[in-house]
Amino acid sequence: SSTPLPPTFCIRMKKIIYDFGANNGDDIPYYLMKADVVIAVEANPSLCILMRDKFQTAIEAGKLVVENYVLTNQPTAGNVAFYVHKKNHVLSQFPRPNKESIANFARIDLPAITPMDLFDRHGNPYYIKIDIEHFDGEILRCLFENKIYPEYISAESHSPEIFSLLVALGRYNAFKLVDGSSVARTYKETFINALNGQTQIYSFPYHSAGPFGEDIREDWLSGKAMLRKLGLHGCGWKDLHATNNAVETSNFSFKAELCKLLIKKGKKHIKKGKKHAKNACQRLRQIFVK
Repeated sequence: SSTPLPPTFCIRMKKIIYDFGANNGDDIPYYLMKADVVIAVEANPSLCILMRDKFQTAIEAGKLVVENYVLTNQPTAGNVAFYVHKKNHVLSQFPRPNKESIANFARIDLPAITPMDLFDRHGNPYYIKIDIEHFDGEILRCLFENKIYPEYISAESHSPEIFSLLVALGRYNAFKLVDGSSVARTYKETFINALNGQTQIYSFPYHSAGPFGEDIREDWLSGKAMLRKLGLHGCGWKDLHATNNAVETSNFSFKAELCKLLIKKGKKHIKKGKKHAKNACQRLRQIFVK
């Protein structure tokens, strides 16, 4: 008689999320719902102290690692200069500010690390969020030149270069766009597919990067369709998401998107008009009362 074959098991790879430019940790609660381990990389020492205090339980459980480094695209011996904005910490940056704005920054010298060093230390990425002020493109190029293509990736799209890198070097074929200014409003009490397979309700705070992957309530668009969408909406405070894991991509309806954009702008003008009318009425009351 033949020997029965041993049962087969489906081994799930550990899901590791890298938060490049973690800032004050606004995205960490969401990422902890989505990953086995979250690696938060932040250059500003005071923000790292804040995160370590705020997420002490997750750190002690081995779910979160806070790495206090300047993220660079090549190995660097010794410390590097980092520029902390004196009034708005989200504007702190690694590249030297121009002479017109450098007075707004304080220079500090900090240790540097490359993405490759982090992957050697913690493991391959499942998702990478990149929000490095004025340095997203260099980090993307570094990843792709080293053959790192995570299942999901996003970067702030302040210039057309980000989309070009994702397509040309990253070879990604499906895209979504998240508008940074409306994340807290669009994704308030939204459904999230958690790591444990359960659906949970979560509200994203203002200035967070928002959801990624299938949690974004949009269809995946082909490269051609996303190019048209970016042409309509432009670059700026928008996170461009990419994957090669989409089952299918949708076409982009320029007319439908333009209508949505015009309606959105129309609502803003109506809201402003109501506010101006209210202020005018208040001024008239004050005049007649006198």
